[in-house]
Amino acid sequence: MMGKLKERVQAFVNNRWLVFVAAIWIQSCAGIGYVFGSLSPVIKRSLNYNQRQLSKLGVAKDLGDSVGFLAGSLSEILPLWGALLVGALQNLIGYGWVWLIVTGRAPVLPLWAMCILIFVGNNGETYFNTAALVSCVQNFPKSRGPVVGILKGFAGLSGAILTQIYTMINFPDQAALIFMVAVGPAMVVVALMFIIRPVGGHRQVRPSDGLSFTFIYSVCLLLAAYLMGVMLLEDLVDVSHTLIIIFTVILFLILVVPVVIPVKLSFSDEPKDLAVEEVLLPKPEQQEAGKSEQDEVIFSEVEDEKPKEVDLLPASERHKRIAQLQAKLCQAAAEGAVRVKRRRGPHRGEDFTLMQALIKADLWLIFFSLLLGSGSGLTVIDNLGQMSQSLGYDNTHIFVSMISIWNFLGRVGGGYFSEIIVRDYAYPRPIAMAVAQLVMAVGHVFFAMGWPGAMYIGTLLIGLGYGAHWAIVPAAASELFGLKKFGALYNFLTLANPAGSLIFSGVIASSIYDREAEKQAHQHHIPPQISVSIFSGMFAVDEPPKCEGSICFFLTSMIMSGFCIIAGVLSLILVYRTKTVYANIYGKSRT
Repeated sequence: MMGKLKERVQAFVNNRWLVFVAAIWIQSCAGIGYVFGSLSPVIKRSLNYNQRQLSKLGVAKDLGDSVGFLAGSLSEILPLWGALLVGALQNLIGYGWVWLIVTGRAPVLPLWAMCILIFVGNNGETYFNTAALVSCVQNFPKSRGPVVGILKGFAGLSGAILTQIYTMINFPDQAALIFMVAVGPAMVVVALMFIIRPVGGHRQVRPSDGLSFTFIYSVCLLLAAYLMGVMLLEDLVDVSHTLIIIFTVILFLILVVPVVIPVKLSFSDEPKDLAVEEVLLPKPEQQEAGKSEQDEVIFSEVEDEKPKEVDLLPASERHKRIAQLQAKLCQAAAEGAVRVKRRRGPHRGEDFTLMQALIKADLWLIFFSLLLGSGSGLTVIDNLGQMSQSLGYDNTHIFVSMISIWNFLGRVGGGYFSEIIVRDYAYPRPIAMAVAQLVMAVGHVFFAMGWPGAMYIGTLLIGLGYGAHWAIVPAAASELFGLKKFGALYNFLTLANPAGSLIFSGVIASSIYDREAEKQAHQHHIPPQISVSIFSGMFAVDEPPKCEGSICFFLTSMIMSGFCIIAGVLSLILVYRTKTVYANIYGKSRT
């Protein structure tokens, strides 16, 4: 009896679903950057920063989010728990020091040093992301899409989760949110770091896996709906602290629910036919290995030889014509009538190195489309506190939480719907990105106009569109440039995020905001402004000017809307260029 129990406990500890659930919990507190909109007003007020200085901190935060080369390299050298520990220490030191400065427990540092601290603190999450994705992709080699979508989704939702915990603890001091961001994620990661590892998941494939993923998706939707309901209730009604504690306890219970899957799989009395489980995975791999190099070269030759009008035919007819042409080329090559030319580099859909991909127009189309689309979304996330304050909202936390929830649904939904587009219609995945960018363009117009309720609708549209980018882009990049060097390619593409933020938030948004704020200060408070400015040089205590009304972000939002439309056009060009690739990858499974 004890031996059987020990065996089951061991099976539970080594279950790939336990690793996946632990990775979900780590991701639930890993998206520290999404709380920056709530932290920024506290930092701005405590350190007397103007909008331009605050935007520089925002750019440092985005760089910390996106520069994952060190995390990627260390995760190859260190065990995954070692990489997680490094990330936890960075998070604790970076944000812990910022908290000490803001609360006056440590001397104030110059702006460049504050930027380094924010960068170090936020860079910790790249280690959390890398370890979670690497372990789960290795454990679920045939379910990469759902796994990546769900993990990235929970990272997007972490802003709302952290904000709800902060509300429950009911700190009198707003700076305590910075302390919680420094300590909370580090504690969770250290507690779970030994669970996050590859456990030979390819030997644990089961017929019930589809049902397990459906269960996880259901938990995702329930969590998003629950958090949205709680946030709106707390915003619209004066909720008692006891009720807030109850809400947070229910939130924790929903987060714990997925652990039911590894418990059921490890402790239920279902007979396990491991031999069948192991065979389930290698079949497709054996088929892949069976393909000759000649076939791949012939496929490349077909791309060159087929008439242009073939791409315009219906799917079934197109595949018939391509198959006929391929058969002719094979026969001619076998008889020596045609000499099949071998190209130096890989073709779309094959494995590229980063250097090979960098000379391809497709990669730069994805990069600039991502820069304009997600860069504009990130500018909204970073400036959400100031945007809501300028429109007369006191509670900025509600919008930070809402954009976090919509971002989550955008990631889960973007992955799900783009998968339907490619699997059911064999149409290029970037079409989903173009739709997301047009949705964001409309969202920016709502922010620009500042109509009643515009903050809620704008937050919804920008959150969904921004989140969708991060489910669609990794999948599209892996389809066009292969999986062999996917880590390097993905890390390169994520650099579009801080690049966009640097241009949009650091240059455009902050300059326009400060200009409008100064204009309003001159109109309303000329005498105080003069008296303050006389002493500001000596004491540096001048209050940074505040801007009120939709005019503060009107021009910025309209510029962002235009950039999103350009991003949509770039995505449509990519769709046109990659129709054949997607037809070849996914079309065969439909005919």
